[in-house]
Amino acid sequence: MIKRLVLLPGMDGTGDLFADFVSALPDGFETGIVRYPTEIFLSYSELMPLVQSLAPASEPFVLVAESFSTPLAIQFAATNPPNLKGLVLCAGFASSPARGWAHYFSSLLSPFLFRVPLPDFAAELWLVGPNASPALLSALKSAILSVRARVLSARFRAVLDCDARTELAQAAVRILYLQAEQDCLVPASCLEEIRRIKPQTLVTEIQGPHLLFQRKPRETAGNVARFAQQLE
Repeated sequence: MIKRLVLLPGMDGTGDLFADFVSALPDGFETGIVRYPTEIFLSYSELMPLVQSLAPASEPFVLVAESFSTPLAIQFAATNPPNLKGLVLCAGFASSPARGWAHYFSSLLSPFLFRVPLPDFAAELWLVGPNASPALLSALKSAILSVRARVLSARFRAVLDCDARTELAQAAVRILYLQAEQDCLVPASCLEEIRRIKPQTLVTEIQGPHLLFQRKPRETAGNVARFAQQLE
């Protein structure tokens, strides 16, 4: 039974948006949150030392990654750290979730996406889903505003250019994929690609938007806890 979790955040990188998820975990679980710089952009390879620094050296743990961080988590898992016992990918991808024309237009838009504050309608459409609480919308916008726009744009481009498929094939740990059924950013083809490479990947489908940890904290926490408790 594993009760130590290391959490890798979404594109904001602050880790602040994990608060409700962490609170919903059963008693006994311990968490460490990797937090990315807000003032400078670090590539996936440059973020790796931050993950390594928080990975427990003497106790087993599960690595839990959200969206932007899932390629980084896969790359870390490919090094097969001795204490890493499981990997959770939430709304994740091993290569760019935008393909074809979507990739082209996303690349064109990336320099401009974060120059203005995120409107509520856009947050609900792409990230938190309809009828999100004012508290969640406020927390989301606060996290985004705390990061330099150029850093967010660079992270967005990193997602568009990522490819961790080779590393995924090398990872030896058990994998749980949490699929947001109403995800408007990461298509189902990303999960299909992961399962082609790792057919043994466990999948849990959850009714919810892209920010699944934030919109469905109890359900996601329960699934992560059950997965971790089954590991040795």
